[in-house]
Formats: sequence, C-alpha cells, structure tokens
Amino acid sequence: MGPPDSSGAGSPERERPLLGGDVVGGAVDYNGRPARRSCSGGWRSAFFIIGVEVAERFAYYGIAANLITYLTGPLGESTAAAAENVNAWSGAASLLPLLGAFVADSYLGRYRTIIIASLVYILGLALLTLSAVLTSLGTSECQNTTKITSCSSSKLHVILFFFSLYMVAIGQAGHKPCVQAFGADQFDERDPVETKAKSSFFNWWYFGLCAGVSVTLVVLVYIQDNLNWSLGFGIPCIVMVVALVIFLMGTRTYRFSDRSNGTSPFIRIGRVYVAAAKNWRKKAPLLPIEEEALKLPLENYKQFMFLNKALIIADDSKENQTNVDDVEEAKSILRLVPIWLTNLVFAIVYAQISTFFTKQGATMDRTIFPGFEIPAASLQVFIGLAIVITIPIYDRIFVPVARSLTNKPSGITTLQRIGAGMFFSILGMVTAALVETKRLEIAREYGLVDIPNATIPMSVWWLVPQYVLFGLAEALTMVGLQEFFYDQVPSELRSIGLSLYLSVIGVGSILSSILISIIKAATSNDDWFSNNLNKAHLNYFYWLLAGMGAVGFVLFSCCAMAYIYRRRAA
Repeated sequence: MGPPDSSGAGSPERERPLLGGDVVGGAVDYNGRPARRSCSGGWRSAFFIIGVEVAERFAYYGIAANLITYLTGPLGESTAAAAENVNAWSGAASLLPLLGAFVADSYLGRYRTIIIASLVYILGLALLTLSAVLTSLGTSECQNTTKITSCSSSKLHVILFFFSLYMVAIGQAGHKPCVQAFGADQFDERDPVETKAKSSFFNWWYFGLCAGVSVTLVVLVYIQDNLNWSLGFGIPCIVMVVALVIFLMGTRTYRFSDRSNGTSPFIRIGRVYVAAAKNWRKKAPLLPIEEEALKLPLENYKQFMFLNKALIIADDSKENQTNVDDVEEAKSILRLVPIWLTNLVFAIVYAQISTFFTKQGATMDRTIFPGFEIPAASLQVFIGLAIVITIPIYDRIFVPVARSLTNKPSGITTLQRIGAGMFFSILGMVTAALVETKRLEIAREYGLVDIPNATIPMSVWWLVPQYVLFGLAEALTMVGLQEFFYDQVPSELRSIGLSLYLSVIGVGSILSSILISIIKAATSNDDWFSNNLNKAHLNYFYWLLAGMGAVGFVLFSCCAMAYIYRRRAA
C-alpha cells in the first residue's frame, strides 16, 4: 500500500487548470528556472523528503526515548535532576523550531536551512557519541579502582554531553519545521489533483514518522540498554548522514519557492499592525483600494475590522505601503490564536502518555508467558499500531467517501479532523480513569495498598484500550494540526506555521508540569501522586484531565465554527 499517483505527474490533463499549463506558478527548479509540473515536485520529490523525516525521527527518538536512563546511569544523576534535564531539553527542542522557522522564512529559505541544520545535527550526534565513548572509558577505569567516589563522570564529560545534546536540539530546530514544509511545497495548491495529493502527503508523512519511531523504540533502546551507549548514539549519527545524502539526491526534482521578488512577509504583516495602531483614532477617508476588499467574502472584510485602518493614507504620504492582501495576511495570523490556545488542553492531556500511563502498567500483571514480562513502557507500541492502521484507512477509504459527499479535497475540514481527535482523547482519558479506579479497588480487595512494589492481580492488557484511543486521537489531531498550520499561514511563512504546531506540544508539556506542581501543592501528603500508586489517586487526575479536555473541546468547537479559512492564492 502506498500514496496514490506516486509518479507525481500522471494525472489526466483534463483535471488540470487550463491556465498555466505545465508551469507551476510561484515555484522554480534547482536552476532557478520556472518549475515544470511534468519533471518536478509531486510524489517523486515527496518520497525523498519523507525518507529524510523517517531517518531524522529515528535519530531524535534514539536520543529522547532513553535519555533519562543515560542520565541516571552512566552520568550518575539523581532521578529528579535527570527528569528536570530531560524536561528542559524537550522543551527547548519543541520551542526552538520557532527560531529555526523564522531564519528559514526570512533569510535562508527552507532548502538551505535543512542542509545547514542537518550538518549541525550530525555534528551534535557525533560529539554525543564521543562523549559516550569517553564516559564509558572513564567508567571502565573507575571500575578498576577501589575509590567509589571516582566513578562519577568528570565535569568535562558532562559539559561535552550537554553541549552535544543542545546542539542536537538546535539542529532539530532548523530541520523539523522546514523539512515538512518543504515536502508540502512540492504540491501545487492551485492544481486540484495536487491539492488532493498534498492532503494525503500529511497522512503518509505521519505514517512514516511513526514507523521510524517504532523501530527506534524496539532496536535502539535494546542496543542502549543491553550493548553499549556509544553504539546506541553512533547509529543515529550514521542514519542522519545517510538522510542528508538522500535529501541531496532529490535536489534536481525539487520545487523551490520563488523568492526573487516581493518584500519579506514579516515586514508586510508588521506594517499592517503598525499602520493600524497609528491610525487607531483616525477617521480619514480610506484608500480607493479598500473597495477591492469588498470583493472578498463579507465575513473576511468584517472580521478584525480595526486592521482595515492600515489602508488609511497618512497625512504626510501620498501613497500607502499596505494593500488588501497584506491586511488579509495579517488577519490570517490573528485567526490562528484561538485555535492554538484551545489546543493546549489537548497537549496537556497528551503529555500523560509516557508518564503516568507507564507507571500504571508497572504495577499490573505484565506476564505474557511464564518467565517473560512485557515492559510497561512497551505498551506505547499500541499507540503506533493504532496510528499505522488508522492512517491508511483514513486516507484510502474515509477521505474518498467523505470527498464525494462534501466536495472538499481532504474530505472534511482540518478543524473537523482536529476536533474528532480531541474527542477520542477525552474518551481515552475517561477510559484511563475507569481502569485506574478498578485497579485501586483490586489493590484494596487483596490488601496490597501498603505494599508499593506488589503486583496487582490485574492484567496489563486492561490498559490497551486507552492507548488505542490515544493512537486514534494522535492520528487525527496531530496530522490535522500539521496540515492546518501549514495551510492557514501565508505561503512564505509555512515553516513558521509548522513550528506553531510543535510549540503547541511543547507549551502543553510545560503546562502539564505546572498543573502537577499546583495539584501537589494543593493536596496534602501527595494524595494524588504518591510514590505508592496503590495509595495515590491518579484516577482523580485523569477525571480532572477528562473534564478539562471536555471544556477545551467545547471552546475549540466554538472557535472552529467561527473560523474563516484563508483565501488560497489565485
């Protein structure tokens, strides 16, 4: 099974717009000439880029998935200190893409940013491997001495490790938002056939991403835990080198945005906000050009009408530097704010998957057959399995059926897709609360409340439904957010758009930590989050998150119904 129309150019001409022919507007090839549909872009280019993303996610999660184990093991940090360092690095890795996207959209362009970021990424991974080798040698020497205190890593090794770790975060900051935006750029939104293909691209992109992560969780974590960390960090470095080679191999097929003319989008949009602020109290006649605004749908014109004042001619000027299109772009940025804010609740709920769900599973009966227990963290594979199954069904069955009913290229709107995923996340959290309540009842029934390390006679398979529901939620909401933020920003700012999606997850994780801290401070003796889960009340926390998710879903639905989609380029 694979994406449809893999040739990228095999669609019937009768489905193409008559104007424009084989030339793709606003795009050039690697020689700077107008890009031709028949020999550039489409799936032929997207396959290279999806392959690069699979490799990058393999490398990233090869570090992130088991980082806390390395910090508490070879580096000798306490659990609390290691958790703080992991959270700090994860937060930086989620928020730095905003900076990387700004550099790409303002100065370097996506292609150059990807190459530079890949080189930084590879250097960071190489230094990380070196630090692991040096730490391993130091540990070996330490084991041959009688001084226990000499077994902690030297400050030099620790400094090198964290320098390398944050270099990886910086490389990922330029790589992550630009690769996906560059991949979606290979499909012309003015072409009806390629518009449908672009919607499928986001689905298959996430499919490949999950495949890469799944391999990481199975292969690299095993190598790191059972062989050695030098090899566990070295393999991602080699994979990233191969990914860069693959990306460069596709250069002749890529479409590049034509940046040869026009003012920076940041300057254009900034002028609108500044001019509107300066003209806040003015009632001077508007430019005749504002009459063009009336050609827009009336709802576009009436929304955020205060920005229309940017079209007022200043007293000391004979002409205006802004136009209707600039104002519409400025409005499109403001429209994203409510959607971004209401998705933070989903991100808070989503953050629990790798923490408390795993702790739940660790207390339950995980025996598969005598002598073998499934690791609690391995249950996350059911999320990936749900995604891998859901995305092909969604893309190949649901979308064509919905498209025939709605005449929308993606079947349903991206906001409808996001909302459906949020609903499944609420169901997942309700399921988690019910299962945890049942687990606590069994612990009390068997007198295990005061035995924190006791195995509760309850199968770990009870947790599978909540993992599957969160897999469905991720397949719908995460992919929907990516496509939404890509589509709804000006075309020159699409790397920024995808970094906004990443920032939702990053800020949501930070808010989750803050929420847990507030609850711990408000409840006595760690009632909700006791180290002894048989005395804790994670079910209360899950019910709280389910309630927050429901409120967030209602707020999101209101914002979604009021949302005005950005006009596509003509």
